[in-house]
Amino acid sequence: MNLKIRMQLSFMMFVEYFVWGAWYVTMGPYLIETLKATGNQNGNAYAALSIATMISPFVVGLIADRFFAAQKFMGVLHLLGAVLLYLCTQITDPDLFFWVILGYCLLYMPTIALSNSIAFNQLTDAGKQFPNIRVWGTIGWIVVGQFLGRVKLEGIDNIALTAIPFYIATGASLFLGVYSFFLPNTPPKSTQKASISQVLGLDALVLFNNRSYLIFFIASILICIPLSFYYSFAGSFLTQIGMENVTANMTMGQISEALFMIAIPLLYVRLGVKNILILAMLAWISRFLGIILHGVCYDFFFVTGYIYTEEKAGEKIKNAAQGLITFATYGVGMFIGSKVSGIVFDAYKDEAGVVAWLSFWLFPVMVTVGVLLLFLLFFRDSKPKTAPTS
Repeated sequence: MNLKIRMQLSFMMFVEYFVWGAWYVTMGPYLIETLKATGNQNGNAYAALSIATMISPFVVGLIADRFFAAQKFMGVLHLLGAVLLYLCTQITDPDLFFWVILGYCLLYMPTIALSNSIAFNQLTDAGKQFPNIRVWGTIGWIVVGQFLGRVKLEGIDNIALTAIPFYIATGASLFLGVYSFFLPNTPPKSTQKASISQVLGLDALVLFNNRSYLIFFIASILICIPLSFYYSFAGSFLTQIGMENVTANMTMGQISEALFMIAIPLLYVRLGVKNILILAMLAWISRFLGIILHGVCYDFFFVTGYIYTEEKAGEKIKNAAQGLITFATYGVGMFIGSKVSGIVFDAYKDEAGVVAWLSFWLFPVMVTVGVLLLFLLFFRDSKPKTAPTS
């Protein structure tokens, strides 16, 4: 892979996640503080991304992979997405906002798989080259978070509480939509008919014959409940307790994520999957004390989980297995978590709008403790013999 293509792909990842980071973190504070949304309405807005995650495989597997060049389809989706992001800036009704952000998420989420497909199509050694390309996505998220958290505009104390992040996301999405048409050509993968079971990864259900993998799968869904609490309400909590530069400070989680990822291959061999996942859940119990713990929580559980899934699945069904675990976690798990977090938020908010934040955060802590106990009692897998290759 030559330098020009490497730079093209890295910049593609940078803007792809710059767009997501621009609106996702600030959406909660904007809805609750500015549009006066209820916890349930805020939870619904974050659940939109989970709904889109569950539908995205159909868009990519049944349409994009069979009929369109990936870079062109991604360009169209980002151009249409820019229109809906702009509409988000014009809406003051939280219920209507949900439908618009749902429409946007349905356009955006397939571009994650498409951007990966464009990158993999150009790589000669995916295990070594893809992490160096993908890390620019994390950098893009960090850059926009730092910008939104630290840039001050005249007459505006906190731009995260305004529609400005959505304007920034609109511009970035529009730019990426045009830029996508100049990316390396990535033709359709297959003209053969794809079944729904293949798209959803149902071929990987055979993995449930292994009790330990089944326990891991269930734990992965359940752990997304406390994860949703963090994503949906951490920004609002930090804003209400008076933290400055909330959006910028929350990017510390992504910085730690990038750093801890380096340690996973070594620890995977030294400690084994069970001990790493236990460390992840212990960190999850404590994560509501510090943003920096996000990296341990995410990397040690989800990245390790992807490696564990690939190891258990083998070559024949590894793609189906990864699709299934993504559908279950970021789709089903995050949807449940987003809905539950909104209900719990409203339950601990009094008539004056004051939230009993301690009680609110204890709920996801107790869920995590329950998942940890489930894992300790029933997960029995052993250490891997070799390090993961990617």
